[in-house]
Amino acid sequence: MSPITDFDSLRRAMGENSEQPEGPARNARAEHLLLEAEKLNIPLAVIEALGHQLKVYNYSSEKGKMFVPFARLLRMWDERPEDFDEYETHALHWVFKWMSAGMLGQPHIPLASIEKWLGEMEHRYRLAGHSERAVRSAEFSVAAHVGDMPRAERAYAAWLAADRDTMADCHACELHGQGWWQAHNGRDEEALELWRPVLEGEFACAHEPHTALASSLLPLLRLGRADEARAHHLRGFRLVRPMESMRGAYADHVEFCTLSGNEARALELLAERPAYFTDEGHPRSKLDFLSVVTLLMDRLTELGLGAGRVPGPAGRTWTAAELAPHARAQALALAARFDERNGTEYVSERARARMARRPLVDRLPLGVRPSGASPIRVPERPVPPGAGTSAEPGTESSGDVALPALLVEARRMSDTLQPHAVEAWAAVARAAEEAEAAGGDAVLEPRDRAEIADHEAMALGPGATGLFERAAELYTEAGDPGEALAARARAAYVHALAGRVDEALAAVAGPHEEILALYAADGTGLRQTASVLMARARILIRRVHAAGEDLEEAVLEEAVTAVRAVLALVEGRTGEDVRLAARAAEAQAMLGELAGHAGDVETAADLSARAAGAFVAAGLPWFAVEYEARLAQLAHHLGDVDGAERALRAALEHGGPYLEPVGRAQLHLQLAEVTGGLGRVAEAADHALEAAHWADEAGEGPTLGAWARHQLGGFLLRRGRWAEAAEVLESVLPDVTAGTHGEGAVVQALWWLGDCLGELGEHRAAAERRLQAAEIARHWPEQQDHATLAHLAASSLEQAGLTDEAERAYARAGELWRTVGDAPGLVRSLRARAWLTLRGEADPDGARALMADAVEECGAAVDAAPDGGTRARLTAELGHTHRQFADLLVRMEDGGAADDDGEALFEEAVAALDRAIAAFASLGPDTLRDRCRAELAAAWLEADLGRPADAAARARAVLTAHGEAPEEDEAARSLRGEAERLLNTVTEEKREPVEN
Repeated sequence: MSPITDFDSLRRAMGENSEQPEGPARNARAEHLLLEAEKLNIPLAVIEALGHQLKVYNYSSEKGKMFVPFARLLRMWDERPEDFDEYETHALHWVFKWMSAGMLGQPHIPLASIEKWLGEMEHRYRLAGHSERAVRSAEFSVAAHVGDMPRAERAYAAWLAADRDTMADCHACELHGQGWWQAHNGRDEEALELWRPVLEGEFACAHEPHTALASSLLPLLRLGRADEARAHHLRGFRLVRPMESMRGAYADHVEFCTLSGNEARALELLAERPAYFTDEGHPRSKLDFLSVVTLLMDRLTELGLGAGRVPGPAGRTWTAAELAPHARAQALALAARFDERNGTEYVSERARARMARRPLVDRLPLGVRPSGASPIRVPERPVPPGAGTSAEPGTESSGDVALPALLVEARRMSDTLQPHAVEAWAAVARAAEEAEAAGGDAVLEPRDRAEIADHEAMALGPGATGLFERAAELYTEAGDPGEALAARARAAYVHALAGRVDEALAAVAGPHEEILALYAADGTGLRQTASVLMARARILIRRVHAAGEDLEEAVLEEAVTAVRAVLALVEGRTGEDVRLAARAAEAQAMLGELAGHAGDVETAADLSARAAGAFVAAGLPWFAVEYEARLAQLAHHLGDVDGAERALRAALEHGGPYLEPVGRAQLHLQLAEVTGGLGRVAEAADHALEAAHWADEAGEGPTLGAWARHQLGGFLLRRGRWAEAAEVLESVLPDVTAGTHGEGAVVQALWWLGDCLGELGEHRAAAERRLQAAEIARHWPEQQDHATLAHLAASSLEQAGLTDEAERAYARAGELWRTVGDAPGLVRSLRARAWLTLRGEADPDGARALMADAVEECGAAVDAAPDGGTRARLTAELGHTHRQFADLLVRMEDGGAADDDGEALFEEAVAALDRAIAAFASLGPDTLRDRCRAELAAAWLEADLGRPADAAARARAVLTAHGEAPEEDEAARSLRGEAERLLNTVTEEKREPVEN
């Protein structure tokens, strides 16, 4: 902490303190600076220190402290107004508005005192000659707070009608207040239209667009504009997060998460701000916060999560069921204090209404990674439509009455290959067990028990061999030898699923021979025979997979023959039997798969398409999904991007509610990659967002979900949505790992994040991310990325004002550019170091030497260029380097940084510009504008050197070069305008009389 020795050091200290994060530490420093100011015995120093203290209190959670310094300032003004300079006079009147709003937020200040204050404000503004606009705005706030709607409407109209002057709130704050009133009265569209200039960045201030973004969240959800709401949350929360004073806006974001199915994120937000539960400096925002906490805890309890631990006030652990009544009681107690002060019940009514709000959407995916800050796991919602049936699988039905209906429904579902048929048979099994336990008659026939065992085995997968054999015994007992053989064939296939292909082939051989003989003797049906043949074909396909690169022609041909045997059996004979239709479709798909193994990708794609179409035609679209996903891969391999997209969209459509979350995530992620590659970035971002959401639902957040979020961040970056992209990428960094996703993905995520942070003006953070990425890339054999990242990090360090660190980073980048043979990169690093040296160390000789090195390196690269295209690019770079050398020389003279004679520096600069002009001229019309800009720069220097004729000649050359440029060519119009101004200037100088 620098000592305060005079007024200047006090001002520097206050300026430094203003840059510190909001909070008690900054407030305490302001209090100390006031004590130091009083020691200087300078009235204006005390006035400025009081103003600084008032400001930091206002932008903190200790707003209640600001009345004391303001009262002292006002007393000083009344006693000695001459001690206030123009700025402090303006500031004193400006903060009258803060006092009005501040009093409203403190329930211990009587309403009569607030009304008296309004009158005092109006009187003083009138004496100072200010408009009543700010006064009417303050009156509106008072009336709206107490619920006096007629007065609020009158004050609102008077506010808008009064003239704007220097005391009016900034445009951003005024528009926020006006939009808030519209939304408060149910006019969401009007509110958003008023907020639009703030949300789009036309107007901004210390708290805007922060509050407008927060206030817009629920109106957007109510209007069904969920995508905008998501974007405003990600962008707005990033702005609000570091600002302690914005508890009310923070509460808006918690509320948005609660009402959009993102309760887990709402809990994470609470965990980030434990002090918000107890900070007493601004009761009004505490009421907002506690009302939203109550809303969230009630929601969690409603979802059956009341016993889960949640963030809450320090000193004990809390469950949602415990925190809900605690927060409600505190909030309503605060509201009652306001109402007692106001003489109405309006504040309590508003608080209760907020606590009782209902979700506006079931689930709005946000794209950010769940941090796991809360131990509560919010259940997945909504339940996929169509998951149930008329006899719902899993229904705890019991007794003889329910069992027949369950049997009929289960058999219908399995005969028509409906999803959840296995669950339907499980329900039959449970009902039968209940009936037997209750002492009922044995109501299940052997055939029924066979089908129960068969479907239970299907649910078990690789461990089902014994159950399939049991099903075969029961089918035999039921007098169905064909179905018994089919069950034994399924048991054989289980061996193949477990990797025991030879054992599977041996096991299926017997059932295969027996079913053919039985079918030939009319001892079984087509369906059972097809089932055995398909099991054998599947096993042979598994053998093809297992062979890998060692696949023999005979093995492939045997599998093809087996699949064709299925087709020969069922094709043209399926009728209304969907099972047989499914066999034919699957056989087509298997032939396609085998064609792919043989290297015939086009045939593989064609057969996969046929198979998918056959499943859809049979009324089994959910079976088409697997083959449409395979078709997408094949189409992509063939370069048919449109075909790949069609197949992926069809898979999503046909999968409908039956797609597992992980499958849905994979399809959306593939569509994101396809549409992103086609340049449809907005659509790609939507698919990546969906992929991330479904990956999280599948429990694949750290793996598949991380990759989806990684892609989402990149797409948002391409759309210029920097804040949203930064939020997504920062959330995914813990999950994107070299082991799971590869070092390239880690570097790309850091690189993208650095780009976002740079665009947001967070240059120090951008440098950190770029340096992290560079450190990983440092170990790669190819060093181009390392060099690029080092250069970008240097640029960020420079923009962050870290001159020494930037110079070292540029030097390192230069070494890397030289290593990889990238002359333009090397030249740019040398130019950047030259400018840094001139600004940072005021070392003109060092700066000039670095720029000379840049010219030399670039010239050598031009001479060594391997082809005409490279030579042209390097020549253009040489032209820019000469131009920058000239600019550097002029800056040296302007800043008095050089010992050289100013005229000599200008002459040298003109010579450098002539070399730039020559370089650009050699490249023809492509660099005409660069040449003309250099020509005009030289012309101005010629004029400064007292050579108006030479300056005019250069200006005329520019006019001639752009004489035929169309009027809509803004660059040409700008160059012509500058040339004309220069001509007018030198002409006027020639006309001035010469004094004797």
